[in-house]
Amino acid sequence: MTDLPQIEHIYQHHHLDSTRWNYLTPRPGDIVISTSYKAGTTFMQTIVGNLLYPDDDAPEPLTHLSPWVDMRTVPLELILGRLDRQETRRFIKTHLPLDGLPYHAETKYIMVGRDPRDVFMSLLNHWGNHTDDFFDRMNSILGRKGDPFPKYHGDLKRAWTDWMTKGCFEWESDGYPMWSHLHHCRTWWRYRDLPNIKLVHYADLLADLDAQMRDIAAYLDIELTEEQWPSVIDRCRFSTVKKDPEKVVGNMDGGFKGGAQTFINKGTNNRWQGVLSDDDLALYDTAMAKLPADCADWLQNGTLLG
Repeated sequence: MTDLPQIEHIYQHHHLDSTRWNYLTPRPGDIVISTSYKAGTTFMQTIVGNLLYPDDDAPEPLTHLSPWVDMRTVPLELILGRLDRQETRRFIKTHLPLDGLPYHAETKYIMVGRDPRDVFMSLLNHWGNHTDDFFDRMNSILGRKGDPFPKYHGDLKRAWTDWMTKGCFEWESDGYPMWSHLHHCRTWWRYRDLPNIKLVHYADLLADLDAQMRDIAAYLDIELTEEQWPSVIDRCRFSTVKKDPEKVVGNMDGGFKGGAQTFINKGTNNRWQGVLSDDDLALYDTAMAKLPADCADWLQNGTLLG
C-alpha cells in the first residue's frame, strides 16, 4: 500500500467535533488510542498509562492524563492546556474513525476492536445510566450539529434495530444514536499494515493480558524490567480497576448514575447470548456483510497477537 490516511469526513454531532484535532500540535512519540466506543477505550488507556508509569506514580487519574479531544462538551482550551503541560510522553483518546482524524507519521496509533454484539450490550449500560445533567449539557451547549442526543427509552429490541440499521452520518448505515462501530473498524483496517498503526482486540486482551501488554509495550518502544511486569499487569486487570475505579477515571458522578462504579461495569463478553433473537442476529449478519470478510472476522473474533 502506498497511500496514507487522509481526512475524508468531518464528524460533528451531539458528542463529536472532529475539527478540534486541527488545534492540537503533535509531538514525536505521541500515542493515540481509538475505539468507536465501549470496545476497550478505558482498558487500553489503563494499559498504556501503566506502561508509561510502571511504578504506579501517575500524577492524576489515567483518563485525565489521556483526554478525549473530539468530545465537544469539554472546553478545548482545557484539553489543549492539559496536553501542552505534560512533560512526559502523551497518550490521547479519540472515538474518531481514521477518515476523520489527522494522521502523523511520528504518532503511534492503537485501535481497539470488539465484537459488535458485546459493544451493544456495554453501550446499553452506558447510555441507560447517563444522568439528566449529562443529557442537558450534551444538548444545550452551543454548536451542536444535528439532532439532540436522546435518552435511552428502555426498549432493547428497538435500540438494537436502530443501532444495526440507522446511522447518524450520511456515510454510515449503523450506530444510531452514537456513530458507526463497523465503519470505524473499516477505516482502521484499511491501513493496518502501516508501521505506526496497531490493531488490538478486546477478546485477545481478556484471553492473555500478559502477552498482549508485552506486545503493546514492544510496539510503543517501552521497556520494563521483569520485576515491574507483575504489578503493572495486575493494575490493568478488570478486577483491580473495579476495586478503585476513580483511580483510573476520576469522579464520574456528573455523567453517570452511580459514578465510576457504573462506568466501569462488567468487562465481560457474550452477554448478548440469550438476549438477541434470531431475527436480531439476522440484522447483525446483514450489517457485517458490508465489511470486507477478513475485517468482519477480526472484528467479531480477534486474533491473538494478530
